[in-house]
Amino acid sequence: MWRLVALHVAGGLDSLRSIQPWPFCDSVISALLLFSPTCEDKHVTRMSVSAMCDERQGDMIFGPLGRKKMGLLLFLMIFQCAINSVNTYSVSNPNVVLLIADDLGIGDLGCYGNRTLRTPNIDRLAKEGVTLTQHLAASPLCTPSRAAFLTGRYPIRSGMAAFSRVGVFLFSASSGGLPSEEITFSKLLKQRGYATALIGKWHLGMNCESNNDFCHHPLSHGFDYFYGLTVTNLRDCKPGQGSVFLKGVQRYLVILIQILGVTMVSLAVVHYIGFFKVPFQALGICLLITCILLAVLIFFFYHFRHLNCFLMRDHQIIQQPLSYENLTQRLTTEAIRFIERNHNTPFLLVLSYLHVHTALYASKMFRGKSRHGLYGDAVEEMDWSVGQILDVLENYNLSNGSLVYFSSDQGAHIEEISSSGEVHGGYNGIYKGGKSTNWEGGIRVPGLLRWPGVIQAGTYIDDPTSNMDIFPTIVKLAGAQLPYDRIIDGHDLMPLLQGKVIRSKHEFLFHYCNAYLNAVRWHPGNSESVWKVFFFTPNFTPEDSSGCYDSHVCFCYGDFITHHDPPLLFDLSRDPEEKVPLTPETESRFYEILSVIQLAVDNHTRSLQVVSDQLSWNNLVWKPWLQLCCSSFFQFCYCDYDSENSLPEVHSG
Repeated sequence: MWRLVALHVAGGLDSLRSIQPWPFCDSVISALLLFSPTCEDKHVTRMSVSAMCDERQGDMIFGPLGRKKMGLLLFLMIFQCAINSVNTYSVSNPNVVLLIADDLGIGDLGCYGNRTLRTPNIDRLAKEGVTLTQHLAASPLCTPSRAAFLTGRYPIRSGMAAFSRVGVFLFSASSGGLPSEEITFSKLLKQRGYATALIGKWHLGMNCESNNDFCHHPLSHGFDYFYGLTVTNLRDCKPGQGSVFLKGVQRYLVILIQILGVTMVSLAVVHYIGFFKVPFQALGICLLITCILLAVLIFFFYHFRHLNCFLMRDHQIIQQPLSYENLTQRLTTEAIRFIERNHNTPFLLVLSYLHVHTALYASKMFRGKSRHGLYGDAVEEMDWSVGQILDVLENYNLSNGSLVYFSSDQGAHIEEISSSGEVHGGYNGIYKGGKSTNWEGGIRVPGLLRWPGVIQAGTYIDDPTSNMDIFPTIVKLAGAQLPYDRIIDGHDLMPLLQGKVIRSKHEFLFHYCNAYLNAVRWHPGNSESVWKVFFFTPNFTPEDSSGCYDSHVCFCYGDFITHHDPPLLFDLSRDPEEKVPLTPETESRFYEILSVIQLAVDNHTRSLQVVSDQLSWNNLVWKPWLQLCCSSFFQFCYCDYDSENSLPEVHSG
């Protein structure tokens, strides 16, 4: 492009020297045609060129200014058009940096009102960009929320919303995952020539039928490079942090052993009394199978850490089990090196932090430095990492050409309490509930976007937006086409971010608890109200709390919920804390609002198609033949090939 600019500039200067009007006019008009998409006053400029081409008309209009000086003026106008053209090009092909926290509460950040946790680097994004105050996760659980984020679609459309009790992947050797036919933004940006990387947590599956088909792996979904965990961070992954499974597993194992024991004794008794003959060989086989199954289960759950908590680079395990020592520094180093390798080409970086999901951890430089225990230490270490990423963008002069986004996959997990009684969950501010619920505390998440010179700094947007909106936003910015063969539920955020429109395109948003439609949000185009209805709500335990402390998370069915007929109705514009449900007596349009929302639900339901349930029990269970192991089972799947050399210098602030 700059060669073309130089060519036309040279033409203009030559014509100024020779004062040959027609070659000069040809050059100017060619330049106008070249830059016409970015020259707002091109019609006026063309008139000026035409006037200049006619000597008498030019003298009459320009007077003593003279055609030479006017030629210089036109040259400057063309040069400005060239600059505008280059700016337009950079706006349409930005680098994209997506920073995703895990289980971070909206109230944990200074830019959202926290005054006791230090998050200067994340707050810097708010100061230099846009703060979304009603930014919503498509699901209050990790796996479905991340599926929606990558695809721009409700997780129910891709089979990533569970009908069973468990709504996320827990084992590395499960067969479920993000289907290969789903189109992720990483696939589309890769097709446009972007270098793509995912660093950190994946949590969307790995293998389908064998332990090396990698059908659900990040590299099968458009990422060139992967460094991180394919499953998730869990208490079971860190010694001394307790267990998510063991208590429940022990209970079920005891029940299973009791059932099998009663069965075996009953068979032996009926055989002894002669009611019918049971071959001793059959009893022996049944006993052997039972013992093998119990041994496998016991082995798996007592070796959970080695089998499920490991670090990968691309398709290779490099650390099994995972070590938490300097883990955030290692993730940050990988992200920095990716930027450095690709600073001359457009890139997509998804840095998906393990912070602040339990098991909590922080490096030595951050431990004990916050006012909120290990949780606060982890938040402040993550903020340090964000600062490192912003600094490397600045060092390579990439800030103005990079869109940076920071968010969380869902709200804080308020039920996280350590065995010693320390709070290991975050703070959702004024909002009710938390992770696993569709109360605002479970789905209203930080939403910060920075792009200097393109997005106005220090602005706030209060309209409902979704993490599904990132998909169409960055796909369009990269010049790719949105898929036309499927419904995309997200909307391009750029018109809203740049102030070209004042309302979000989300008139309705549908909030699922696993695969069950739990709530609907309606933001009418002619009103400031944001109506939200609940068809059912979780039963909190204790009742006067805002969480399900007895079960660690809230569930979506049976005795765990209460159905509401008519549905609960709130106006979030007046009651963001969802304290007092409206009634026909307190809201005159009560039934009218419910009627409109029900019509939207009917239309939405008709748009759904039957897809394979990726979170069925069959797809969730551990399958030994899918298990990855970097050594042998007799060596307890142990290896450590990850290097901590050249870690960035850490200052805790």
